[in-house]
Formats: sequence, C-alpha cells, structure tokens
Amino acid sequence: MSTISIIVPILNEEKYIEKCLESIIENDYSKDKLEVFLVDGGSQDKTVDIIKKYQEEYPFFKLLNNPNRTAPYAMNIGIEASKGEYIVRLDAHASYPKNYFLKLIEWHQKLDAQNVGAVVITKVKNLTKKSGSIKEVLSHKFGVGNSEFRIGVKEVKEVDTVPFGCYKREVFEEYGLYDERLTRNQDIELNKRIINGGGKIYLVPDIECTYFAREKFTELAKNNYNNGFWNILTAYYTKTLNSLSLRHFIPLLFVLSLVLPLITSIVIPKFIYVTLFSLGSYLLLVIITSFKLKSSANSFFYLVSSFLVLHLSYGIGSLMGIFSVISRYIKGDR
Repeated sequence: MSTISIIVPILNEEKYIEKCLESIIENDYSKDKLEVFLVDGGSQDKTVDIIKKYQEEYPFFKLLNNPNRTAPYAMNIGIEASKGEYIVRLDAHASYPKNYFLKLIEWHQKLDAQNVGAVVITKVKNLTKKSGSIKEVLSHKFGVGNSEFRIGVKEVKEVDTVPFGCYKREVFEEYGLYDERLTRNQDIELNKRIINGGGKIYLVPDIECTYFAREKFTELAKNNYNNGFWNILTAYYTKTLNSLSLRHFIPLLFVLSLVLPLITSIVIPKFIYVTLFSLGSYLLLVIITSFKLKSSANSFFYLVSSFLVLHLSYGIGSLMGIFSVISRYIKGDR
C-alpha cells in the first residue's frame, strides 16, 4: 500500500474542521500509511484547540504553523515536511467518503496520471430556503459554467483542474511547487502548469466528496469577489492567460457589457439600450433557470438573488482586479 501525505490549509475553520477530521479518521486507508498536515495560518477562533484535542488520540494529525497565512504557503510548507509517495490536498470546508484515498490511488495506478480528483457534491450545514438556493446555484452549469468537477461527469475524463487532488510526489519536483504569489487560484495555476508541461489530470465519476458552501449572501459575495479579483492578478503574476480558462472571465465580460455602454451613453445616449439589452437578456435567463430549479428546498426569489450575487460579485471583483493591475503598473510594481 502506497504512503500518502495529506495537507489541509486552515484558517478559522472551527465550524467545519471537526467534520473534515472525522472523515479522515473514518477513512478505510491504513493509518500507518498516511500522515496528515494541518497547516494553520494563525486562526483566531477555536480551530487549533479542536485539532489539539484530536492529536491526543490520533498522532498522525500534525499541526504546522503558516506565518504567511495563505493557502499556497500552507501547501508548500506541508509538501516540504511530507514523506508520502502521493500528496493529497484537502479543504477543511469539505468531508470525504470512507474509500476516498483508496479510490484516488487506485485510479492513479490505472491512469498513470499526474493528478486525479473527485466530483464535488455541494451541500450546506444548515439547510434553509436561502442556503438551499445558494447550494443549487453553485451546482448548476448556469451558475458555475463548465466546471465539471461541480456539475459532474459520467465517465473518467481528462480535465483542466480538479479540487482536492491527489498528486504523485514527483509532480512537484518536475513542475514546481505552488505559486506563493497567488492568494487564490493556486490549484488552477499549478494544474495548468502540469497540463502545459505535458502532464495528465483526470476527473473520475465514482469518487465524490462533499463541499459545504457559504450560507449567506454576504459570504457568497465576498468569496466570489475575491475569486474574480484573483483571476486578474493570476494572469498578471503569471504573465499568461493559459493559467486560467474562458469560464473564469465570463462574469467580467457580463459586467463590462453593462458598464461600458452605460458610460458611453453619457456621450452617445443610445448606448444605454446596449446595457438594457444585456441586463434584460441575463435576467430572462436567470428567471427561466430559477423556475426550472425551484423546489421545496429553495425559493424562486432566493435562486434569482443567488445567481445575481454570484455573477455580479465575481465580475465586479475581476473589474477591480484590472484597476489593481493598472495601479501596479503605474507604481512600477511588475
């Protein structure tokens, strides 16, 4: 049986960390063949206290300090401390089935891949009409585009990225570690680097993990604003668009289709109709999709609101990312 090093970047995860740790404990993989690095970025809540209690009974949980706080630093700290033949990146916001690690290794050996990942089933810890609507939108193609690990696949498929992936150790020797400049998108950038270097990444349908989504619109907006913002900074730092995919820029194009004609209409009034057409077309699609998704676990109003919050916050984040890049160039920060 192969040895596995599991790395979990953490920061203020008291609401979710126990479920994550329990799913690792309950896993079928032989515990003497795995090590788990919980790399903490300076949590101010009860996260560390919870982990220390688990360490008393389960010594394979190892707590490491991440003074730089962000996920790529955490991953690199864990990789450098690890000894496993395979390295698995997990998220504290998720839980994993009992056969998760066994299946990942099994598929690795079948496919001879550089990285293998599972389909993500989006859930919420506290189901309400609002949180149920957010969950639905984050699992739908109109909400997240062609992100196949979110919308699912029926057969093994070569993809551009996977979440919570299982890497061969030599991947990091051949393609390098995580890019520590990237507060977000570090997994996507690494996976694109692997693909551009000739490596293979696969999504497999018979492994599923559960991701617990944000349950408030403010949390959803903040998370996706940062995602959109870091899409632009990722392109800026890597000096290429190849580290991302077209779907990452669709919300930006939507926001620009509203903002640019609106600004132009100050000089040429008829351009206001371009903004109205773009907004009207989008709202029509949102309304139709929301009617189709409506169920007893959500509501039409919250579905519409979820789509709006998700797409607008993401697009505005990307727009602000552009302004940030322009500011950096003006200041000579290149």
